[in-house]
Amino acid sequence: MQKTILVTGCSSGIGYDAAHGLRARGWRVFASCRKPDDCARLKGEGFESPLIDYADAACIASGLGEVLEATGGTLDALFNNGAHGLPGAVEDLPTEALREIFEVNFFGWHELTRLVVPVMRNQGHGRIIQNSSILGFIAPPWRGAYSATKYALEGLSDTLRMELHGTGIHVVLIEPGPITSQFRINAIPFFERHINWQDSPKRAQYEEKIVNRLYGDNGPDRFELPASAVTAKLIHALESPRPRARYYVTTPTYIAGFLKRILPTRAIDAILARM
Repeated sequence: MQKTILVTGCSSGIGYDAAHGLRARGWRVFASCRKPDDCARLKGEGFESPLIDYADAACIASGLGEVLEATGGTLDALFNNGAHGLPGAVEDLPTEALREIFEVNFFGWHELTRLVVPVMRNQGHGRIIQNSSILGFIAPPWRGAYSATKYALEGLSDTLRMELHGTGIHVVLIEPGPITSQFRINAIPFFERHINWQDSPKRAQYEEKIVNRLYGDNGPDRFELPASAVTAKLIHALESPRPRARYYVTTPTYIAGFLKRILPTRAIDAILARM
C-alpha cells in the first residue's frame, strides 16, 4: 500500500522540497501550509494540502482530521517542519514575543504530535520526524529565541523517543545548518514587530550583525546547501528499517557537533561570540 505522510510548512523551502521529493518516491504526501493561498497553490500542483497553523489548536485538529478522513484513519509518518525565526538580543526580547515563537515552533508541534501518536500506536508503526536545527545544540548570540525553541524540541523529542521504544514508532531529529530558503525573509516581520533595536544599548552591533544580514542581498551563506539536502536525510529517516536518532545536515552541523563533544563551554563560547 502507498505510504502516507503529513508534512507541515510546505509553502516554500524545506517543506516544499520534501513534499515534491517524497511524492516522486511514491509517497502520498499531505503538504500542509498555514495560509489558505499557499494551500490552494499546492493543490494546483496536485497535492492534498490541509490547512495547519501551529498557532491555532483548532486548525491543527481540523487539518489532521482532514488527513485521517482521506486515509481511513491511518498515517505512516509526520514531518514537523513549519517554524519562524526572531533575531535579537535576549535583553531586547519581549516575553510576549518569546511566548509567540514558542507557540509556533514548539507548542504547536507538540499539539500535532500528541494527536498523531495514538493513530500510530493503534496501527503499530509510524515515524515522527522533527526538523530541528544546528541551533538545537549550540546557542550563538542573537538567536536566543529560536535556539530556545529548538533546545526545547530536542529535549522533548529525546524523551518521546525513549517513551515510545517498543511501540513501532520511531522519533527522529534532523539538524540542518544553513539551508537555502525564505527563513531569513520570513523573520523580518517578527523582528520589526518585537525588537526595538534603535533604542537598544547594542544598536551598533545590530547594525553590524543583524540589520544588514536581514535586509541586505548578501548572497548565500558559506556552506549553505539546498533544501534537497534535508530531503535526502528525511528519506533515510523514513525508509530505513533502523533510522538514526539524529541526522546532521551541512558541514557546520558536523563541525559544531564535533566541537561540542571535545571542547569546554568557555571555548565554545569564544567561537560562537565571533558569529
